[in-house]
Amino acid sequence: MKTTRYIVSALAAAATLALGAAQAQAQEKVLNIYSARHYQTDEALYNGFTQATGIKINRVEADDAGITARLRAEGSASPADIVLMVDAARMAAADAQGLFQPIKSKKLDDTIPATLRAAATPDGVTWTGFSTRARVIIYDPARVKAEDVATYEQLADPKLKGLLCTRTGSHPYNMSLFATVVERLGDQKGEEWLKGLVANQARAPKGGDTDQIRAVASGECGVAIANSYYMARILKSDKPEDKAVAEKVRVVFPNQGTSGTHVNIAGAAVARHAKNRDSAVAFMEYLASPSAQKYFADGNNEFPAAKGVKLDNPALHAMGGENFKLETVPLAAVAKNLTKVQQMLDRVGYK
Repeated sequence: MKTTRYIVSALAAAATLALGAAQAQAQEKVLNIYSARHYQTDEALYNGFTQATGIKINRVEADDAGITARLRAEGSASPADIVLMVDAARMAAADAQGLFQPIKSKKLDDTIPATLRAAATPDGVTWTGFSTRARVIIYDPARVKAEDVATYEQLADPKLKGLLCTRTGSHPYNMSLFATVVERLGDQKGEEWLKGLVANQARAPKGGDTDQIRAVASGECGVAIANSYYMARILKSDKPEDKAVAEKVRVVFPNQGTSGTHVNIAGAAVARHAKNRDSAVAFMEYLASPSAQKYFADGNNEFPAAKGVKLDNPALHAMGGENFKLETVPLAAVAKNLTKVQQMLDRVGYK
């Protein structure tokens, strides 16, 4: 009899412990992030959020395409609460597939410029940029004059024939730039501009942005297009070969006298089927804070997106990126041109 009572008591105690553990787990606040950002400094970003809120972060890393495919495959069963991507075109594409949900936040409305966010609807905004990178022009001062590459439009000028290097035209970084120019120039002039870029190519498009910068330094090209953070990495490098590249090339923030330099974003969105929506919105607002902006931007040598946040990166200062004029065409408007621009690229033979 005593044995029976002992067993019953032990089982009851075990059940109580199990119930307590289950309740504690259920009460634990978590945030599941799908991230295309792979920067070590982001660890401090996540840790800062957890310390401030007590919300634990679980993270899955993949590239933008992989994240989009995973969200589609998981559907309503997806555990994702927040999605981090590194290109407005890719964010817009995922948004068009219904993978994000709109949110309303006065803090984000007041802090992040409308041009760096998805178009607002009565239900709110689906994605928001939290850091920016400029699409700059890199040139060889021994072969090209600065005044001849002061604008994106001049890259199609016949005087640059055989001098231009870029990565593939359909890469999202170029697509966002091209869609912006087409938005400003109109379809006919925009396609003529793309045709001019093809005519001026020094070789078939290949490689990444760093390869374009090195090609200018080596003399293979006279001018190239690259995101600002690629040049910043070279400027911050202690490697002799990078120092040699930095000495041979110059940087232009295009269209400072006209429409402003095109910028792209790294941004975030609340996943369509987020189970921890309140925590997700809190994380979005945290990303707009001055302290988070430093980690979010400096981790990849980018520019802060929030208003009033001081730029604190020597490499970006060295490039002349303190107070450049930004393109005012909203990225949301650019996104609608992507399919049309791809068709233009096919017609003009831009590989």
